[in-house]
This record gives sequence, C-alpha cells and structure tokens, in this order.
Amino acid sequence: MTPKLDIQIPADWDEIDGVRERTASFLRKHGLPPPGVDAVAMVTCELTENAVKYGHFSDNTTEILVQVAYAPVSVTVEVRSPVAADDVENLQRLDRMVQWIRGYQDPFEAYLDRLKEVSSQSLNSIESGLGLVRIAYEGQSVLDFYVDDRNVLAVSAVYQP
Repeated sequence: MTPKLDIQIPADWDEIDGVRERTASFLRKHGLPPPGVDAVAMVTCELTENAVKYGHFSDNTTEILVQVAYAPVSVTVEVRSPVAADDVENLQRLDRMVQWIRGYQDPFEAYLDRLKEVSSQSLNSIESGLGLVRIAYEGQSVLDFYVDDRNVLAVSAVYQP
C-alpha cells in the first residue's frame, strides 16, 4: 500500500510553512533521501501557494487539500482547490504554462528562458510565473492538472528520484 499524507488547510498564507514541514517530515519518515525531501517539500509549497493565490473560496469552500503519495519509484503531490466556473482565463494560462514547460527537453532551459522573461518585466508586474518552472526544474517534477465536475482544480507534480 502506498503511504499517503493528506493535509486539509484553510486558504491562508500562514498555513504554507506548516504544509512544507509536514511534507518533509512524512518523506523523511518513509526514507526519501534529503535532496528529494527538499525538492518535494518545495514543490508542495509552490503548489499550495498557487492554490491560495488563485483559488476561488466562498463560505461553502474554504479548504485546500494537499496530498503526498510516496512510492519507491515516485512521489506524487496533488493540491486541490476550488476555481470559479467562469475563470477560463487563469485555467488557460495554467494550461499554456504547463504545455510550454513540457515543450522543453530539459526543464533547466525552460527555467533560464523564464528568468530572462521575468528580468525584462516591469517591476510593477504582479506575477513572475516562476513557481511552475521551479517545480519542473528544481523540483525535478512533471506537472499536470485537471478540473473536475465540481470546479475543483487538481494540480499534480510527480517527482522520480
């Protein structure tokens, strides 16, 4: 049976460090070497930050679900958060970014290209778009996502040690 860590948190920036700590502790307990623990904890943190930033929370849906599944050949992180039914623009931007990253043979190339783009942006720009590229390059993870019939966005990253 694959060991899993399930964390449910409110959409609150102050919760993100706790998610990182619990993820790292879970992975150490199951024997993932320190570089993998650091990479997956960062991935979990980045995905949780995006859920807090882009989630559509109401009185009925205030929670983010973080799941980390450990297997000897891979670690899968999935973060779920509600999205607005009409938030097509953000979902299209997410899809473009994931496909753009996948278009590179080496995530390091995508990371360098994104850094160049960010360095030419105005200082007033509100987002860098580096988080997903960091997940692919620094986190050595493959990204994917889907939206279910309840308008819950699930973004996953698979790390293979």
